[in-house]
Amino acid sequence: TLLQLKLWNKYRVSNIPSLIFIDASTGKVVCRNGLLVIRDDPEGLEFPWGPKPFCEVVAGPLLRNNGQTLDSAALEGSHVGVYFSAHWCPPCRSLTRVLVESYRKIKEAGQKFEILFVSADRSEDSFKQYFSEMPWVAVPYADEARRSRLNRLYGIQGIPTLIVLDPKGDVITRQGRVEVLNDVECREFPWHPKPVLELTDSNAVQLNEGPCLVLFVDSEDDGESEAAKQLIQPIAEKIIAKYKAKDEEAPLLFFVAGEDDMTDSLRDYTNLPEAAPLLTILDMSARAKYVMDVEEITPEIVEAFVSDFLADKLKPEPI
Repeated sequence: TLLQLKLWNKYRVSNIPSLIFIDASTGKVVCRNGLLVIRDDPEGLEFPWGPKPFCEVVAGPLLRNNGQTLDSAALEGSHVGVYFSAHWCPPCRSLTRVLVESYRKIKEAGQKFEILFVSADRSEDSFKQYFSEMPWVAVPYADEARRSRLNRLYGIQGIPTLIVLDPKGDVITRQGRVEVLNDVECREFPWHPKPVLELTDSNAVQLNEGPCLVLFVDSEDDGESEAAKQLIQPIAEKIIAKYKAKDEEAPLLFFVAGEDDMTDSLRDYTNLPEAAPLLTILDMSARAKYVMDVEEITPEIVEAFVSDFLADKLKPEPI
């Protein structure tokens, strides 16, 4: 039903079973990984399972791969990448290779940056083998409770995931993986989210995370995608700010898509007309699309389209 779909979208559920705890008085999510909570705390001693600060959840000894230990307080004052990964997962291994270089570049540039490896390996041996390739710190493999608490804190649904924190321990981005792959020179570190992204092979994975506004443009025309970005940006910024004030994630991601093989296959997959410009909202998990095919896209049209979508006034077509 429509209500079920809306709940799946609102809470960005990508696999089942999922159990999400909510504070009934405010409607805010208390914990995304309810199944882990029940496994870790069957007696309910930690109820109501609300998010704790990073420094509290991570507290304890950390390892270096030479066997040295240091206290988690050593992370204070640095940007921290919390890296959920495992050797058995091929995308994790390829990200680790890139990440080792990124880490070196950021440190050489004099930035205070540390990465904390939270392993999902299946044995202590494979953890040790994988960690031997990493120049940063890790939660000890044997400390399963602390690894699980970090998974719960960030609602991890899949690996590899890299969450980038500011020196106060607040999340800058959950999309560290995409950022690292898109910015090999680390010029944009610490990767504050951009309100509007250009759709690329490496960030297309975000289309599966919930509803996305995608403005398709004719990129043969120089400056077309830049102009499209400028058009959407103020609207995106306004929505992001509005939800941030409520401590919530924005209900839409914003993209501009040019013309390339990836965009062609996206149009084919979602069965969109060939037109450019074409304004769409694509909701992959709900297999729904909303399409606005007009000669000229203006800020007013985009704004009305977005507010109608958020007010449930648009009729979805199936993907």
